[in-house]
Amino acid sequence: MELQKLTNPGPAVAKRRYDDACGTAHGLELIGERWALLVMRELMLGPKRFSDLRADLPGISANVLTQRLEGLEGNGLLKRRKLPPPANAQVYELTPWGYEAEPIVQTLGRWAARSPAHDPTLPISATSIMLSFRTMYNAERARALGATIGFRLVDDAFIATAEAGELKVVRGDPAEAEAIFVGEPTVLAGAVYGKVPLNDLAAAGALKVEGDRAAAERFISIFELPPKAVI
Repeated sequence: MELQKLTNPGPAVAKRRYDDACGTAHGLELIGERWALLVMRELMLGPKRFSDLRADLPGISANVLTQRLEGLEGNGLLKRRKLPPPANAQVYELTPWGYEAEPIVQTLGRWAARSPAHDPTLPISATSIMLSFRTMYNAERARALGATIGFRLVDDAFIATAEAGELKVVRGDPAEAEAIFVGEPTVLAGAVYGKVPLNDLAAAGALKVEGDRAAAERFISIFELPPKAVI
């Protein structure tokens, strides 16, 4: 018996369809356009302005970003909101359903990091590295961390807290953190995943650590990239 079509696809879904009832196929219709999932990634830790998204996704054009925002909004994954005065700016933020896509971003990132072709030295945004922390931490090591770590990465600030083996990362003022990393996201990635010594980065003026250096070292130790796949 043929199933009755219950809903009409949104405008973005209707543009390109797989004509396949599989949820995976429909998921690709929702977020499979180039840049779409990366736009969602950049909104996972809170709303951003159009200019912020352009800055964090330097390879995307203004026209394509506009198209992706419109498509994701049409599919119910994000919404626009105007900030009250004095900001008076329009921001984009994920809907509750949109935020549910974080495990997709995490699983895809962890899986793809096993590729021999993955290059961890390429540029990375502040939001992206914070999300990677929520993905790549070792639970046993996180349980032993026992510290609140802050980050000031260009124009973004974050706080990471390890509680009961879980790592929580939120956007916010890290002033009360035990240790604060100050610098570029890509340099921070080199310290965490490339294991470049903090002393070397500090001596070069590339990454500064304020506060408890031992806590900063413990934080770096809880992360590990997955092993490369054998092809």
